[in-house]
Amino acid sequence: MTSFLMRRFVAMIVLLFVISFVTFSLFQLGPADPAAAACGQECTPQRIAEARIALGMDKPFLTQYFTYMSGLVSSHTVGAPGAETLCNWPCLGKSFQTNEDVTTIIGRALPYTLSVASGAIVLWTIAGVGLGLLAALRKGRFADKLIVGGASVGVSLPIPVTGLLLLLLFVSTLHLLPFTTNEIATPFDAAGPGGWLLNYLLPWVALAVLFSAQYIRVTRSNMLETFGEDFMRTARAKGLSRRNIVFKHGARAGITPVVTMLGLDIGGLLGGAVLTEQIFSVPGVGFTAVHAAQSGDLPVTMAITMMAAFFIIVANVLVDIAYAVIDPRVRVA
Repeated sequence: MTSFLMRRFVAMIVLLFVISFVTFSLFQLGPADPAAAACGQECTPQRIAEARIALGMDKPFLTQYFTYMSGLVSSHTVGAPGAETLCNWPCLGKSFQTNEDVTTIIGRALPYTLSVASGAIVLWTIAGVGLGLLAALRKGRFADKLIVGGASVGVSLPIPVTGLLLLLLFVSTLHLLPFTTNEIATPFDAAGPGGWLLNYLLPWVALAVLFSAQYIRVTRSNMLETFGEDFMRTARAKGLSRRNIVFKHGARAGITPVVTMLGLDIGGLLGGAVLTEQIFSVPGVGFTAVHAAQSGDLPVTMAITMMAAFFIIVANVLVDIAYAVIDPRVRVA
């Protein structure tokens, strides 16, 4: 296990460097000029040149890249000569638009994304795995057809459609729920857990409708395949109870593909649920990433890209470990 974790850690570092280099290169080779964007609307060639010096974009590409990456291990100064400011570790640079530390921007946005992701993950995992297992146990019956039909409808509904319908129905028409507000970031804010739940309930449901539909289909398919395995027939021949056969033997073997999906989905959501945050006006990581990309704010975009990659890579490692815990046939070496 130790050697496996060491190998994955080294691979994670290498992947993060590759992703950071590619992202940095795309901004350098792209048609947009971040210096012109940072300069403002009333720019002259002289002011753009001054902005390039202030942002360090007058230096060679590799010098800019390694200067940026050095902030991951130590503090350093940023800004124009004579007007440098200290960027404390971990230094991910300063926003080209607001001159604010990128770590401060992400730290302000991350709690919103965590709130959106946490509730949605719980909802779609319980609904997807539970209904998928029920459909497999009731194969060919009315419950199976109803669940599979509902999943087919849910998987075909994109987040913009589901989100806008929920807002129209529960907020604008029935007035049962409030509009999502950016004043509530965590359940420990002034509104309390109840206010936090009501504030994020619609984003959770919108995400759960889409993701749970996929989990239902995958869970049902894998459980039906597992029920036909030799070890399941052996368990039934031994006279074990139906509960033990289904949950102790069948579910542990059939749920491993779902764990893979869950790991990737968690990593992706923590990197920013872009459409969901845009529709419900949640100022999370995805919302921040869109505005940073539109304005050519390289430090913010770089930081969010690397953070999303980090979450996905870590989620993959946790999935591999979970395999060995859930399925006794799998061993991590």
